[in-house]
Amino acid sequence: MAEIKILTPKSPLYPKNLLGLIDMPKKLYVLGKILDSDQSAVAIIGSRNMTQHGKKIAWDFSYFLARKGITIISGLARGIDTIVHQAALKVSGRTIAVLANGLEKIYPPENSKLAQEIIKSGAVVSEYPPGAKMEPKNFLVRNRLISGLARGVLVIEGKARSGTLSTASHAANQGREVFAIPGSLATDWLIEQGASVATTPKDVLDYLDRIDLMSN
Repeated sequence: MAEIKILTPKSPLYPKNLLGLIDMPKKLYVLGKILDSDQSAVAIIGSRNMTQHGKKIAWDFSYFLARKGITIISGLARGIDTIVHQAALKVSGRTIAVLANGLEKIYPPENSKLAQEIIKSGAVVSEYPPGAKMEPKNFLVRNRLISGLARGVLVIEGKARSGTLSTASHAANQGREVFAIPGSLATDWLIEQGASVATTPKDVLDYLDRIDLMSN
């Protein structure tokens, strides 16, 4: 495995989108590279038990946005996360996976090969040091980094009670835009709460373009 780099907020390589967050990690462990271009990023998340419709939507959105130079953030979990990482890699785009355990052991194990592909052109990151085991509580803590690394979060689908809602909540608290695809309990609820409806990948791209214009 490649060398694990340790970044602190004082490091010039520390992700710019995390700077300023109240609970930004004091140490970020990285396999691969973080680039300045990763400031233009969107997190795409959804159910581990995805539907075929959700799978297609996740692939199409990630494929389109990655091809446009947008970095795709997700959690390397089974289901939607796996699909969006794969779609980004398919167009030689950048993608960053955020883990809830130490980087010396990829979880879930069946995504070890995918993680190695991500490291070649993107990054796998964690705030947990090498040796830290995966614990269920870590996922909820990890979700704030998925949203924090991005400028917006797109929820593909999910159940009424799911980790996707946790990430969306973190996004709202961090001032990130939340997008949702209509048609599942989680996304329909988010839309009722004020999330933006995304019907095409261009809806997300247009938002990111506006943010870029405002920051320049």
